[in-house]
Formats: sequence, structure tokens, C-alpha cells
Amino acid sequence: MSRGLPRQFGAQVFIAVMALAALACFGVALANWHSTDPVKFLCYLAVAILASSLKIKLPGINGTMSVNFLFILLGVLELSFGETLIIGFAAVLVQSYWKSSNTLQPIHVVFNMSQLPVGTGASYGVYKLVTAHGLHRNDPLALLLVAITYFAVNTFAMAIIIRLTEAKPVLKVWSECYFWSFPYYLVGAAIAGLVSFLNRHIGWQSSLLVLPPVYLMYRSYRLYLGKLEDETRHAEQVSNLHLRTIEALALAIEAKDHTTHDHLQRVRIYAMELAKDLGLTGDETEALQAASVLHDIGKLAVPEHIISKPGKLTPEEFEKMKIHPIIGAEILEQVEFPYPVVPIVSAHHEKWDGSGYPNGLKGEDIPIGARILAAVDCLDALASDRQYRRALPLDEAMARVVEESGKSFDPRVVEVLRRRYVELEKLAHAHPTKAPAKLSTDVKVERGLAPAAGFAESSEAPRQQQPEQRGDYLSSIAAARQEAQMLFELSHDLGISLSVDDTLSMLSVRLKRLVPYDSMAVYLKQDNLLTPEFVSGDNFRLFSSLRIPLGEGLSGWVAQNSKPILNGNPSVEPGYLNDPTKYSTLRSALAVPLEGVSGVVAVLALYRTQQDAFSKDHLRILLAISSKLGFTIENALKYRLAEDSATTDYLTELPNARSLFLHLDREIARCKRSNLPLAVFVSDLNGFKQVNDRFGHFQGNKLLQAFAGALKDSCREYDYAARMGGDEFVVIAPGLDQVAAKEMAQRLETIIAKVGKEVCGEDLVSVSIGQAFYPVDGNNAEHLLAEADRRMYAVKNSYYANTAGRDTEARSARATS
Repeated sequence: MSRGLPRQFGAQVFIAVMALAALACFGVALANWHSTDPVKFLCYLAVAILASSLKIKLPGINGTMSVNFLFILLGVLELSFGETLIIGFAAVLVQSYWKSSNTLQPIHVVFNMSQLPVGTGASYGVYKLVTAHGLHRNDPLALLLVAITYFAVNTFAMAIIIRLTEAKPVLKVWSECYFWSFPYYLVGAAIAGLVSFLNRHIGWQSSLLVLPPVYLMYRSYRLYLGKLEDETRHAEQVSNLHLRTIEALALAIEAKDHTTHDHLQRVRIYAMELAKDLGLTGDETEALQAASVLHDIGKLAVPEHIISKPGKLTPEEFEKMKIHPIIGAEILEQVEFPYPVVPIVSAHHEKWDGSGYPNGLKGEDIPIGARILAAVDCLDALASDRQYRRALPLDEAMARVVEESGKSFDPRVVEVLRRRYVELEKLAHAHPTKAPAKLSTDVKVERGLAPAAGFAESSEAPRQQQPEQRGDYLSSIAAARQEAQMLFELSHDLGISLSVDDTLSMLSVRLKRLVPYDSMAVYLKQDNLLTPEFVSGDNFRLFSSLRIPLGEGLSGWVAQNSKPILNGNPSVEPGYLNDPTKYSTLRSALAVPLEGVSGVVAVLALYRTQQDAFSKDHLRILLAISSKLGFTIENALKYRLAEDSATTDYLTELPNARSLFLHLDREIARCKRSNLPLAVFVSDLNGFKQVNDRFGHFQGNKLLQAFAGALKDSCREYDYAARMGGDEFVVIAPGLDQVAAKEMAQRLETIIAKVGKEVCGEDLVSVSIGQAFYPVDGNNAEHLLAEADRRMYAVKNSYYANTAGRDTEARSARATS
């Protein structure tokens, strides 16, 4: 009996035809109804209903089977057509609804109620036909033909329904799910023949003797199917283990190349759908499924810096990459798959015209699975982001694949892919993949101080490539002399300044005469991030905004691997053109690592608008200066750090007193030239000692830091805030008159009250502010600061006098009360 039939159009038409045929059978039965022995009919009906409750679930499909076919065969031999139909109809109702675990929909009921009358009618017709043309009605051969007819009609009807609803081959479904039961139909026919013989010689009451054989058949079915189910379950467990092994191998690839997981799963979905369209056999399909996940396993033997390189491979690197199909095949040979996975993995980079690798196979010599995998792999790679380029739109990627039809790919495979790629893309999105467990590749192992053989000292330096020989030797000699002179001057000038900005500005001017570029960027390495320290040329704002994680993009890869990249793709830099409103014409990049004593300190990247604009000579020139430039930048950064330490307050990160005097002198000179006013504010915190006494110095430091941050935020962009020492802060405000200065002082008072409340939880601190103005109160830094400081102390003394007065009045009031 059928379960769970989807309402698809083909199935509905077939069920409708079956229902019409069943109605015709009932019409014939009713028109010719007769019963020679009603008691015999009722007895057969009762036994058939009882036997129908002994049902067995069929393997491989969602359906059941019972031994009620015995009574159909008996009815054909002993009863009229109408009586036989009634027995079969009642039996199928019991089989469908008695202790059923599933709720049947109307269309299921229609099919089940139609299937049996049609099978019964066909069997009855065959019996009447053969007995009317040569065979005796009690001839065993006639009964055998009836049993075969009933078996064939019912089982083929179910196989056709499954074909229409699940797109499985009819003969495959029939052979796997139903053919195994054919011997039991023959046994049932023998039992029916025996009962018929006893009826003729003893009486129809002997039919009751059929109950023990029926139960024995039921038990034998159950035992057989139970064993079959155990074997099926074991096979599924082995298959699942096999699949988990494949997934574990795929995880090994994921550990090496973090871009492959989604790619592998999408390729698998595409490849499986194409395998159905192209009619691959079962073994070919299973092999393709495994190969679609494992075809890149040979990359385990390829160095990681080559796999993740965000630029074009050198010929030497490509030679290393080309071994991965061979290595992958050798690895998978050890697995001993029961289907041909290894030939697909070995040949998935072969091309239809014979120009592929590793063996140069051509046309039909390439396994069909490898041909499918090659086309699908290429399409998904083009439509996905890669280290060396951005993803193409799916339509454009498909057009690229079509262009290679007959050259790189099998035209038949490309045609199916072209017809279905939109549908397959939706299918891939509809089945999101579960990310594999992340391997602990970033764990630092603390134990193990050194290998057994000790450590080796690495002295390997990158080899400088020689310039290409030119036909004009005189021009070549002149160019070489000019290049040598310019390199000498550049190297000499690199050590002149200890300022990073001055060094890189000079570099940008001098380098452009040696290596033409449209944009230049120097990214400093800070922990695990590259930040732009110097940018010039086109797309200045775009490159200045980049923050590149170490190992990502073009420059991040260069910094992590300490290797240069020639003619890389600028668009792979993280954050580059992520905003659709941004646009850049830059198409090629040359990036080299700049190393100091402690390793890579920066990356120098040059960009141009032309594709493949940089030559090996350009790379050679950058490598020639990279070592000197790396040491120069490292020294300049150390100098900057030392300078910052000498002029910056360690606690608040504001400029210190030394820096304050230098800056105030420069501001006074500028205001003198421009005839502008200048305001100087000296502020001191009131109640700061009380904060330290009550909450401790740690909370006091926290208060100073919070006030310094708020002070900095409240100043204008060109104002200057510094810490004189202790809890005393200074603000230099050029262009500020006395009215605006008063507003600023009020703003500072509000800020400290708010900060004090946030840090201490109550109003404990305030601020005393003194102001001095250039040129009214002095014409140099010392005079202005002294005057502002004197006025600040006057305000502070007034504050404490008022506070003391209020405290005295409060004590007097308490004493009086």
C-alpha cells in the first residue's frame, strides 16, 4: 500500500486513470453479480479481513504489504468476480487504516482503493482467458499465470507512481523494492491451489486450514524483512562512516585553504545535479560525489604561501601547484574506494583539447566525472571571491565557461550547465552548508623548547632577478649607469632624516623616477594590523582609510609571508571598494616587505592603472632598497617613540610641560605675525586631595585621565591642551577674545563637575581657572603662564575661603540648634 505520494501532475493523471479503471471493474462486477454460496463468501471475507491486519512494512519505500493476495487468488478460483472484488476491497481498507502510523490524504486513499480492483480484474480476466483457450480451470499453470499477473500489475503500478513522484527509474524501483517478494506470491499460489483442491474433495470449510499457513507466511516475511532491515542499517552505518571519513579529509583541506569549504559544497551540489541530467551510472555518481569534495586534497602538499597568495603565481610556484591532482590521487588510492574516485581527482584539471595537466588527456579519454567537475569547479571559482581577484557576476562567469566549450570543457557538459546554472545556483542557496569544526591552527604550544637537532640560523635572502638583456647594448649600459646613480642617491638620502614623514615623502619623489606608479602606500605593521602611514597619488582617501589584518589581502599576505607580489590585484585589499559609491581605475600592484632587525616593520605598495604594469626590473629595484628602507623606517619609528615619550605625559597622554613651552612659543610667534589674540587657561582641580584620601590614588589617576579626555574633546581642532603636572592643566586657544574665553572657562567648569560625579559618584571636585591674554598680559610664554597661574590661585583661594565660611556657618547652625 502506498504512503506519502506527493500531488504532482503526472502522478495525478496516473491515479485518475487507475481510478477510472477501478470504477469500470466495479461496474462490470455489479452488472454480473451473483453468489452461489453466501456463507462461503462471508467466511472468506472474514478470514481475509483478519489476515489483512498482519501487514509488513516494505523496505526502501514508505508502504506496507499483507497476505490478503491469498484470498484474491482463492476468489479467482472459487468465487465470482464481484465477490472477489468485495473481499479485496475490504482487505485493503483494513490494511490501510488498521493500526496505521500515518494519516492518509484523499489522493492516497484513491490510489490504494484503485490499485487492488485493477489488479484483481486483470488477474480474473487472465484466468478466464487461459481457461477458455486450452487450460483446465484447475490446471496449476492457470493459477501460476493468475499469481504472476496479480503480482505484476500491483507492483508495477507502485513503481510507476514512485517514478512519477521521485524521478527514480521504474525497473530499478521494481527490482529493489518489490521483486524480492515474487517467490512469496508463488508460495501463496501453491497454498491457494491446495485449498482449492481440498474444497473440491472435502468441502469449502477446509479453507479454515489456510490460517496456520497464512500466519507462517507472515512470520517468515517478518523474519526475512527484519534481517534485511538489520543488513540495510549496517550498510547505512558503513556508508555514513565512509561519508564522515570523506568529510574529515575535506576538513584537512579546509585547514590548509580557508576559502574552500563553501566552494567544495557548492561544487558538490552542482555536480550531482549534472550527473542526473547526463545519466551517470550509480557508481559514477557516487564517485563524482566523493571527488567533488576531495578533488583539492592534493593541495596539502603545496606550500601554504602559494595556495593563499593574493597575486599571480610565478612559473616555479605554478609547477608546485600542478602536482596537487597527482598527490590527491595518490592519497585517495590508499582509501580503496568501491567506485572510481581516483581517476576523477587525477584528471579534474585535464582539458577537452588535450592542453590540461597532469597527463594531457583529451576528449572522451577524460572520465565523465572529471569533465563535469572541471566545468563546475571553474564556474564556481569565477563566481567566488579569491585571494587574487574579486568574484565575477554569475552570468559573466557562465559566459566565460561557455567561451571555453570545446577547448577546456566538454561541450555536452557545458550545454547542460548553461541551461541549468540559474536553477542550480538557487538550489545551492536553498541548501546552506554547515561550517566544519575549526581546527586549532592558531594555538600556541608552550612546551617543547627546541627540536632534537636544535635550531638553524636562517640567512637566506631573496634573490635579485637580473634585468633582461636588450638589443641596444649602449642604451642598456647608459640606463644601468643612470639607475645605479639614482639608487645610490636614494640610498644615501634614506639615512638623512629621522622623521618617518620626511623619509617617506622623499622616497615618493625619488622612487617615481625609478619605478613609475600612480599611487603609493606604506603600511606600518602594528601587532596584527597594517595601517597606512604614508599615501600619495590617486585614491588618496581610499588607501588612507584601509585597515588590513595581517595575512589578508595583498599587503597582509606580503607582511605575513615576507615575500613580494608582482602585478597583484589591488581590489583584494580588505576594505578596498567595499562601498559601491567608490570607484578606482587601479588594476595592478607591486608590494614588497620592509624588514628591520625585528622582522617586517612595513609594506611598500605601488599601484598603477594598467594591467600587469610592473616588470621584474621594477621588483628588482624595490628589493634593492627594501632592506635599507626597512631599517630606516624602524629607526625613525624608534625615534618617534622616544620623542613622544619625552614630550607626552605618560598618565593622560596629553603633551607635558616641556612640549607645552615649545608649542606656546611657536603660537605666540605665529600670532605676532598674524596680529591675532591668544588665550591661555591654567586650571587646577579643587578637592583632588580629598579624592585621593577617600578613594585612593588609583581612583585619583582615573579622574585625571577622564578629565584629560573630556578636556581634549571639548577643545577646538587647533586648540592645544597639556598637563603641567599634578592636577594642573593648560589650554592654549589662539584667536580667542575675552568674551569667548569666559564661555570656554564655564564649559571647563561643567566638564570637571560631570567627570567628578561619574568617577566618584558624588560632587567632590570642581576647577579653578586662571586666564591670560596675548599681547595684553604678556608677550612671551613665561609671562603669560605666570599671569594665568597667579589668577588661577586667586580664584582657588577665593573658592577655599568661601568653602571655609560655609563650613563655619554650618557648624554654628548645628550648635545653635
